[in-house]
Amino acid sequence: MHKTQPFDRAQTLKKLSQIVGTQHVLTADKDTRLYRQGRRYGAGQVFAVVNPGSLLQQWQVLQVAVQADCIVIMQAANTGLTGGSTPFGDDYDRPVLILGTRRLLGIQVIDAGRQVLCLPGATLDKLERELAVYNREPHSVIGSSCIGASVLGGVCNNSGGALVRRGPAYTELALYAQVNAEGELQLVNHLGITLGHSPEEILNNLEQQNYSEQDIQHDAQCCASDQRYAHDVSQVDADTPARFNADPSRLFEASGSAGKVCVFAVRLDSFEKIPSRVFYIGSNAPDDLTEIRRFLLKDLPRLPIAGEYIHRVAYDIGAKYGKDSFLFIEKFGTAKVPAAFAMKDKVDGYLERLGMKGLSDKLLQLVTQCLPSHLPKRMNAFRDRFEHHLILRVEQQDVAAVDQFLKGYFRSQHASSAQDQFRQQDQDVAPQGGDYFLCDEDEGRKAFLHRFAVAGAAIRYRDTHRSEVADIVALDIALRRNDRDWAEQLPTEMDQQMLHKLYYGHFLCHVFHQDYIVKKGVDPLQMEHQMWRLLDERGAEYPAEHNVGHLYVAKPALKNHYQQLDPSNRFNVGIGHTSKLKNWR
Repeated sequence: MHKTQPFDRAQTLKKLSQIVGTQHVLTADKDTRLYRQGRRYGAGQVFAVVNPGSLLQQWQVLQVAVQADCIVIMQAANTGLTGGSTPFGDDYDRPVLILGTRRLLGIQVIDAGRQVLCLPGATLDKLERELAVYNREPHSVIGSSCIGASVLGGVCNNSGGALVRRGPAYTELALYAQVNAEGELQLVNHLGITLGHSPEEILNNLEQQNYSEQDIQHDAQCCASDQRYAHDVSQVDADTPARFNADPSRLFEASGSAGKVCVFAVRLDSFEKIPSRVFYIGSNAPDDLTEIRRFLLKDLPRLPIAGEYIHRVAYDIGAKYGKDSFLFIEKFGTAKVPAAFAMKDKVDGYLERLGMKGLSDKLLQLVTQCLPSHLPKRMNAFRDRFEHHLILRVEQQDVAAVDQFLKGYFRSQHASSAQDQFRQQDQDVAPQGGDYFLCDEDEGRKAFLHRFAVAGAAIRYRDTHRSEVADIVALDIALRRNDRDWAEQLPTEMDQQMLHKLYYGHFLCHVFHQDYIVKKGVDPLQMEHQMWRLLDERGAEYPAEHNVGHLYVAKPALKNHYQQLDPSNRFNVGIGHTSKLKNWR
């Protein structure tokens, strides 16, 4: 068994500084704050944050950490919502080291753009731009890419799934390090690329792209994306969810590992970019959206590209409290978002020390309220008329079929409606319960951007209403594919304990994000556990795509996956409410 030495703080810091440089070993609270606090949930203390600048340095840092018997928390962009890449509390039995990967940039395009190799710091935004020259796209091009999320973080956390044909991020081709049951650190090369024998040789050859096409194996048995999701999501009469984190069939080594191994690279498929158009659909009847969903998944010749749901309350909160994020991305693009978050975090830390917590959020709100509306007029008009909104992206060649179906469906449902001022192409159709329009390019882009600005709006609301809000209960759930009662109806006593309920999500796969802004004086944790019981009664699975982090309980299949990957409980300990103690004691 590998012997560890008693922890020597000064000596460990010295070794780490010799590897990465003193400026990349952070120990002061003001410097580590950005890394040890979750975007929405979770926080704790750390011994140090170390940011290596090469794959070899990452390996060497791991060697020091294992020798010093440290807990290692792998962290990429720290954009998760369940605290899964930060410490949680202060009850660890060993020193905690955060190993940051933001400096480990690198995207290597192989096989004429059909596949990519992504290093730990590669972001979805950067990957999208790299593949654009090949007229191809990464697994995910909306959602997390707007806030600087990393590619590896998506794979490790089963993230994504907004794009209906592609499903959650998944690969069976990865290069990673793990600590075995004997406490020994070992490098596992399952990239399907011959890179050498020793860890040092493999890592250097990969980073320097010192390999040829002949070194790349193309084994049909090893997938670089989810090959069966398109079939699964289309089974609208199945009484199980299409996707969720604890699905054993989608847990494989790095995929779904949630930081229980140290991943150096993943190999992923890319996808052809397809001309598309966006429909904006509104209704006051959940059954309308159910019937539209069933048509799209059962009868349309090709699966839609994406279908995003927003409830009117979420629309309103997002329009007001997600406005600065929307405008920032409009002006500067997604690539600038991580730096903006980092700067805001530093300002918030300074203000917090002065007793002015939340001041920056209030100032941002004050500024954005003075600006004109940023959302298209036709969207805002639908907001006034309809409670439920569906943003649908389909292939250009399917526009006519979808238009014909929607026109016929709403005409048959509301044949006696009066003429509607919002219909531009067919003035004789004017439904009372629902309606739709075909977006122009600007409207379509802004509709999807608004949907993802909604995701952070509850946080801003909380931070600007601390005197009224206890906290947010944030759930991401997967309903059964055949569930027609997808619009939640809470018991009156629970409903009265909330200021707002925000419902939004990936409608076609029945994955919903549900943010409950809880009133002051209500216990958010108790509220969350009540929610879990209601979800169990509905046959839902949770979490669906943000992984368990420190918020949810890991179900048996997921816990077993973690224990198989990390038998001595060295990496990201305690996630899923599992043991924080060495060797899973």
